[in-house]
Amino acid sequence: MATERTAARAEPRDDAGGKPDGAEGRPDGAVVRDALGVGIAVGLSGFAFGVTSAGSGLTLLQTCALSLLVFTGASQFALVGALAAGGGPFTAAAGAFFLGVRNAFYGLRLSQLLALPRAVRPFAAQWVIDETAAVSLAQPTRRGARLGFVVTGLSLYVLWNLTTLLGALGAEAIGDTDAWGLDAAGPAVFLALLAPMLRTGTERAVAGLAVLLGLGLLPVLPAGVPVLVAALAAPAVLWARGRRSATHQDGPREEER
Repeated sequence: MATERTAARAEPRDDAGGKPDGAEGRPDGAVVRDALGVGIAVGLSGFAFGVTSAGSGLTLLQTCALSLLVFTGASQFALVGALAAGGGPFTAAAGAFFLGVRNAFYGLRLSQLLALPRAVRPFAAQWVIDETAAVSLAQPTRRGARLGFVVTGLSLYVLWNLTTLLGALGAEAIGDTDAWGLDAAGPAVFLALLAPMLRTGTERAVAGLAVLLGLGLLPVLPAGVPVLVAALAAPAVLWARGRRSATHQDGPREEER
């Protein structure tokens, strides 16, 4: 028994998930299959972005440049949505920026998980998004995390940019996108991606309050500003939850006294 414990302690651990690197990991084929599934499924929604962006007045070059350089769908949809609603470029960019800040927190975790060489990190940072983070964090070993990150990032980046181009070209061909109702394609895709992520009561409360703030302030604030105000939903719900927890904890103490 003592020998087994000593061997277990001496066994090298992997930072990716607390398991030895290369041991009990998923087969490479399974990781690639899952990564491609995510990359292809999400990459196809680039078509909706291309249509929405062209419908908001951006040129083909501007639309493709956003996907090539920004490459974070939520921020891109927020930007073109604000512009389509008549918002100024700075307000639209501010909303897109705040949505994109979450990727920086993904990067902090992935930098430890993937442990990529310093020369590669600036290029890998372009692929730090929701999907690559989700696939990488789901792997039990560092090898699997790296493979999932690369396959998801590469497939999604290529397909997203290709479908963005096709969507923008298609929007120019059909003419007025409002007449076809395609202006709703972007928000619909964004909601479809967001809904499965709302698993706890706190997350649903944040989403619900954000919707109320965004829609309620839409008639009275300039375009793009309601999105920024809706970001206050998260700290408001967390503050209320903290107050409620503190009240429940103080209640039994008062009764004991």
